[in-house]
Amino acid sequence: MKKSRFLVTLTAILSALSVLPACAGEQAFIIPAPEVDNPKAAGPEQTAVLAGGCFWGVQGVFQHLSGVKRVLSGYAGGDKRTAHYEVVSRGDTGHAESVEIVFDPKQVSYGEILQVFFSVAHDPTQLNRQGPDSGTQYRSAIFYKDDQQKRIATAYIAQLDKTKAYRKSIVTKVDPLKGFYAAEEYHQDFLVRNPHDAYIAFNDIPKVENFQKTLPALWRGKPVLVSESH
Repeated sequence: MKKSRFLVTLTAILSALSVLPACAGEQAFIIPAPEVDNPKAAGPEQTAVLAGGCFWGVQGVFQHLSGVKRVLSGYAGGDKRTAHYEVVSRGDTGHAESVEIVFDPKQVSYGEILQVFFSVAHDPTQLNRQGPDSGTQYRSAIFYKDDQQKRIATAYIAQLDKTKAYRKSIVTKVDPLKGFYAAEEYHQDFLVRNPHDAYIAFNDIPKVENFQKTLPALWRGKPVLVSESH
């Protein structure tokens, strides 16, 4: 389990309750669609690798995106030998908790995936942290697989900064993907399997709810599960 997640979450809840009549762990950002994107077209399945804080919630969000075939929680940014939860949690491996999204390019575009990422999956203005979690392993990052993904990601960040979509500047890193390593089995489908977990209920369930409300055209009701994709 996540180290000190319960205590961190409890502190965050109590702090929020002291100033808000009702609270949610995450907010949604209403942002425009990317101006630079791939046209949807038939072709082989593609992958996107993104990091936006704890992978439990990010995986839970993208499991509800139409056109997605599989979402794996894992690690990116470091070496294969350090791609283990207890090691990554030290914060000195270069890894970020990430998700690998396998999608059908005829049904959903890379730009639409980034729209979900920037609007409901996480807050791209938080540096080396996300919600109650802090450390470089919780940084906001896009790990691009090719020049086309890099072009779309950098153009979208520039577009959102130019239109001042957020109160602060975006700190999301756009880095080449050197490798993605799947996380341990107990991390997979964690949100779906543990909806009443204190951390999930406060920090991540609101992200999924925000997705359905904010981007209904991209929403799918039944999540695609790792346990059903093997």
